[in-house]
Amino acid sequence: MKMPNREKASVDESKINDYLLSNSHEIGKHKAAFFKSFGFDENNPGIFEAALKKHATEREIAAHTATPFGKKYTLECDLETPDQRNPCIVSVWILNNDTETPRLITAFPAK
Repeated sequence: MKMPNREKASVDESKINDYLLSNSHEIGKHKAAFFKSFGFDENNPGIFEAALKKHATEREIAAHTATPFGKKYTLECDLETPDQRNPCIVSVWILNNDTETPRLITAFPAK
């Protein structure tokens, strides 16, 4: 099963620039090192955004959880990368109760 409204998936630019590709974010810097090793960089955040949105539309739901704010969806595996090595990642999205647009919460390397 795939995430509802996946074609409307949204990724905030600040989530990419200030977290997932940030060398200075306390938690994000480790994720940044991982994603940058596959060719993503803060100079072209649109490439990473497009890859994450494609991940949202193509991957099956690995897990889902109801929260007071809406439903969280966990998606796993192949992320298209600039260097074409396409690692397995986990992306977590939320579909808030008051919207039809899934929003990226986080992404990180799969174990």
